This record gives sequence, C-alpha cells and structure tokens, in this order.
Amino acid sequence: MQTLVQEVALYEEIAELKKQRKAIMLAHYYQDGAIQEIAEITGDSLKLAREAAKVTDPVIVFCGVHFMAETAKILNPKKTVLLPDMAAGCSLADSCPAPALKKFQDELRAQGVKFQTVTYINSTAAVKALSDWIVTSGNAREIIERVPKDCQILFTPDQHLGRFLMDETKRPFILWKGSCMVHEVFSVVDMIRLKKQNPQSVTIAHPECPHNMLEQSDFVGGTEAMLKYVGGKPIPTTFNVATEVNMIWQFEKRFPQHTFVPVPGIACACNACPHMAKNTLERIRDCLRDMTPEIVWAPEFDQAEAVIRRSLL
Repeated sequence: MQTLVQEVALYEEIAELKKQRKAIMLAHYYQDGAIQEIAEITGDSLKLAREAAKVTDPVIVFCGVHFMAETAKILNPKKTVLLPDMAAGCSLADSCPAPALKKFQDELRAQGVKFQTVTYINSTAAVKALSDWIVTSGNAREIIERVPKDCQILFTPDQHLGRFLMDETKRPFILWKGSCMVHEVFSVVDMIRLKKQNPQSVTIAHPECPHNMLEQSDFVGGTEAMLKYVGGKPIPTTFNVATEVNMIWQFEKRFPQHTFVPVPGIACACNACPHMAKNTLERIRDCLRDMTPEIVWAPEFDQAEAVIRRSLL
C-alpha cells in the first residue's frame, strides 16, 4: 500500500508527463476516486463520448474500459488514445461477440422479421458496426423514438436495460441475453433490508440492474440522471445506491450534505468493477511515459464511426 508521500509523488509525476505529452485524461465515474480527482474530464459513457469528440489535445488517456477507449479513438482517428491497461474489458461487451450477433441478425432476416439493431454503448466496435443505433442509459429513450414504429427492436447486449426500456417505451423488443457482472449480483434482500432499517432513505438504481431490483427502487436512471436526481434534493437525505461503488466518490464530492450507502452484492459488501480497477495511478504513469498501450485503428471502426456519430453526437 502506498504512503501519502509516494502517492503525492505519483500525482506530480503524472502531472508532469501530461504536460510533456500534451495529454488530457478522461475518466469514467466508475474509476477509483484518486483517478477521477486528477482527470480533466469525468462522466458517464455518453458525456465522455461527446467530450472526446471535442478534444484538441494530441494525446487522450482514457481511464475506463476498452470499449470506451475504442469510442474515443473512433471519434479521434488522428489522435493517440492510450488505455492504461488493455485488459480492462467489459463483461457486457464480452457477452455479445460480433460473429454471434451477425449470425442471429441473418437468422431473423431469413425469418422475415423487420427489425433495427439498437446496441448499448457497452459493446465492441465490431458490434457497433453491425448496429443501426448506439445508446447509453442517458439517451436510450430518445434514440428508440427514432426507430420506425413498424420495426421490432433487437436490443443488445444488456437484457436488463432492454427490459427496462421495453417497459418504458411499450415497444416490442428482442432481447440479447447479456448482463453486467457488477449490476447483475446486487442483493435485492439487502436492498429491502436497508430500506427497512431507514424508511426515510431513498433507493436509486442503475437500469443495468435486474428487474427485481428496479421494482424496489425509488429512482431508476443512468449515472448522470442519478446525479441530477440527487442534486434536486435540498434536504439532507440517505441514498441507498445500486450501481458501481466508485460512483459514491462522485456523489460525496458534489453533495456532502447527503449520506450514500452502497447496496451490497450477493457475495460482498459493495460492488466494484474488476475491469475498471485494472487502471491504477501507476499504470497511468507508465502509459504516459511509454506511450503504450495504444488503441490503434481497426477496419470495423469506419462503419462504427458512422453509427456512433448518428446516435451520440
């Protein structure tokens, strides 16, 4: 474990390397608070994608997971995009391989099913290239309104977000059976217990959670929607939070008057994403020093870019 002196020295080293490389750091809300603290931009997937499209710095250090860094590269083909740890993947993206999706789409077309593919941003560029639309939890309802009414919606890869949107929009969906390993394992029993222990508390949940969790929640929304909702509560309130635990750092920084309690997972006291955790201050320092690992342009990025720009920007 680092001493305070070592951590401060690491912060200073990263700051100096950012100046030398003319680099900007983007960090997702699910990153450790120590990383969010030194990032120039923090946000959810939608905000980070939009901010990445505006970046003028020649080097982007993307503190998130692989598909997010891919999106930043797709929107900045001439810039260097670094991911501190190339092994920072995503269980949702892994649950929907592009060849399997292509096979299923072909089967639906052979059956005469009229559909459009709406894909959650937690997906590979190859899957995005096979899609008609890309959504985040922040813009999904708006995008679904653009899908022609005579088309079914093939929603990939998150079945829980898809089911939530199906209920919200009253549209017919074909759901891919993927899920997030973090949001999948929250304990609904512990969520109910927290509410009983403090009946005045407010439970907020991410729509990637299973349906039984959402049914027990007072508010359901993506991370930016959660921030807006919490910010609208002027009276000090206790919030039970059902999303990745590092989001609480952002809540506490912005709204110190409130109390935030993580909803436990089935097997642990809180739910942290092991993929996000692969990015560390040391690896950020190393990637700036060595200018690697780098996201390089791939053939599927061309088609993915068109879909991303149409959907998110």
